[in-house]
Amino acid sequence: MKSSRIVKAFLLSLTFCVATFASGRVDTVRFQSKLINASLPYNVILPADYETSRTTRYPVLYLLHGLMGHYSDWLQRTNVADYAADYRMIVVMPEGNDGWYTDSAGVPTDKYESYILKELIPDVQQRYRTIEARYGRAIAGLSMGGYGAVKFGLKSPSTFVFAGSVSGAFGITRISEKDAGDRWQEFQKLFGPAGGETRVGNDLFEIIGKLAAARVPALPYFYFDCGTEDAPWIFAANRDLSALMFEKKIPHEFRQLPGDHSWAYWDRQVQEVLKIASEKLRMPPAKRTSRA
Repeated sequence: MKSSRIVKAFLLSLTFCVATFASGRVDTVRFQSKLINASLPYNVILPADYETSRTTRYPVLYLLHGLMGHYSDWLQRTNVADYAADYRMIVVMPEGNDGWYTDSAGVPTDKYESYILKELIPDVQQRYRTIEARYGRAIAGLSMGGYGAVKFGLKSPSTFVFAGSVSGAFGITRISEKDAGDRWQEFQKLFGPAGGETRVGNDLFEIIGKLAAARVPALPYFYFDCGTEDAPWIFAANRDLSALMFEKKIPHEFRQLPGDHSWAYWDRQVQEVLKIASEKLRMPPAKRTSRA
């Protein structure tokens, strides 16, 4: 009996780790994806009162990393854990590898869009006390993750109430071979040929362009910003996407700010993402303080 408990404890340690920050608890969940057939860990920042408010359910912000990054980037390279301490929300930072949060045209098992919607969100809801409704879910990200977040907002509007981006690579499905460099073949394999189903179905400009006016009220609120010193193809795509949203009367906010494609910029702007997400999500009521 004792050995059985030891084995169970060991197996649990392989799938779940806990760290304590000054601002609260951070979990690492070592999730095994059946869709992708790979280990896709994710980090979770819990609200400071999560352990003491045991009947409270919290909204969730899913925060996506960028190209050549991993699930650990946000915690290791920004102060997001400290910033999140000001809000009664759960922040989930998943592993997306270099999959562009897209179901690949060329690799059948690379289903990074389906993974987020069909595996990650249900797993988070099963493990944590979350608000399991649209008004309790937001998604945001940087660069590749910003593209992914806005795409999720457009393609799955019934799932998220807010979608945000910092330095979003919105033009990835239209990138030239010159701008793609040595990743050109990788992008071709992922999105497929020009005019193909996967490329068109994941092109933000195509999605918005075909959007019927009657569907606009059902969309989440979009926020995105980009540094004016960012790569020209990234900055131009942000500006163009805002113009198209304005034309289609899609509620959004776009900010052009001093800065480049760097962690200094992302550390600064994730604070705005948290703030705006908290305004769009349905937050738990403030805790009552007892009177003396």
